[in-house]
Amino acid sequence: MSIKVGDQVPDGTLGEFIETATETCAVGPNNFQVADLVKGKTIAVFAVPGAFTPTCSAQHLPGYLELNDQLKAKGVDEVWCVAVNDPFVMGAWGREHSVNGRVRMLADGSAAWTRQLGLELDLSARGMGVRSQRYSALLVDGVVKQLNVEEGGKFEVSDAQTLLGQLS
Repeated sequence: MSIKVGDQVPDGTLGEFIETATETCAVGPNNFQVADLVKGKTIAVFAVPGAFTPTCSAQHLPGYLELNDQLKAKGVDEVWCVAVNDPFVMGAWGREHSVNGRVRMLADGSAAWTRQLGLELDLSARGMGVRSQRYSALLVDGVVKQLNVEEGGKFEVSDAQTLLGQLS
């Protein structure tokens, strides 16, 4: 069963490659608890089957970078990109696209959080293992307010423009 509008997102651990050390985060992979990250925030989340994959790199991530300021102007505190990849890959993908902190590139390396959401996608037959379905969501204080899950292989409803329109 997958998560739906009105549900609280489950807690879980997501990894993020930190480029610049701060008082609370060392350079390199750092783990964060979803429950802590969502508390008191409005978050636009989009998930992709994999970093560096064609649609994800050419359209999905660039759309959220392009509309980042508009999303923030509508009250979004953070934009997350989640993929079943490791933090090193997500960090490299973010550098490749000059994300520069505009989108948090969050890794769900073993698909544990994605499975809790009920949004996993088994691509084992294609040699890619368990991945995430392509989707977008709006979380307000950890509650799902919008959820746009793509049909297999499509890119029609999880784009940044659709989520931005749902904020109006």
